[in-house]
Amino acid sequence: MQSSHARGTTFIELLMVVAIVGVLAAVAVPGYRGYLLRAGRTEARSALLALATAEEKLYLRCHTYTTRLDPSSPTGCSPVTLRSPLTSERGYYSITVIAADAMGWTATATRVPGAAQAADTKCRIFGLTSAGLRSALDDDGAAAVRECWDR
Repeated sequence: MQSSHARGTTFIELLMVVAIVGVLAAVAVPGYRGYLLRAGRTEARSALLALATAEEKLYLRCHTYTTRLDPSSPTGCSPVTLRSPLTSERGYYSITVIAADAMGWTATATRVPGAAQAADTKCRIFGLTSAGLRSALDDDGAAAVRECWDR
C-alpha cells in the first residue's frame, strides 16, 4: 500500500525559515553598518596623519607651516603652499588646516554630507595639531576623542 501523503516542504515550514532569516538579518545588518562606520573613520585619521607628515616636511624646507592646501600646485615657500588633497582618499572627509604659523598648525577632517560616512553621528569632526593633540566632535558638539581616535 502506498501512502497518499505528499512529501515536501509545507507553507508553514517555509514561513518559519523566512522568519528566522529575517530575525538574523535584523540583528546582523545594524551591527555590520556600525562596523563599516568605524572602519571608515580610519580614512579621516590617515588623512590627518598624512597631512601632519607633509606639514613637517614643509617646515623643514620653509621654516613655517601653512594653511594653503592645493592638490595641483607643487609645494613651495613663495607663497608657502602645500601640495595636499582637500579630501580624504575616498572623499568621505574634507581636510582643512584652520590655523598655521611658524610655531604650529591645527587641522580638521570633517565628514562630507552625502558620502558614506554621513551617517556616522559619533565622529563628525576629527582634529589634529602639530603638537599631536587629537580631538573629535560628535553631531551634538560633544567631545568624542576616545570613540573616534582609539577604535
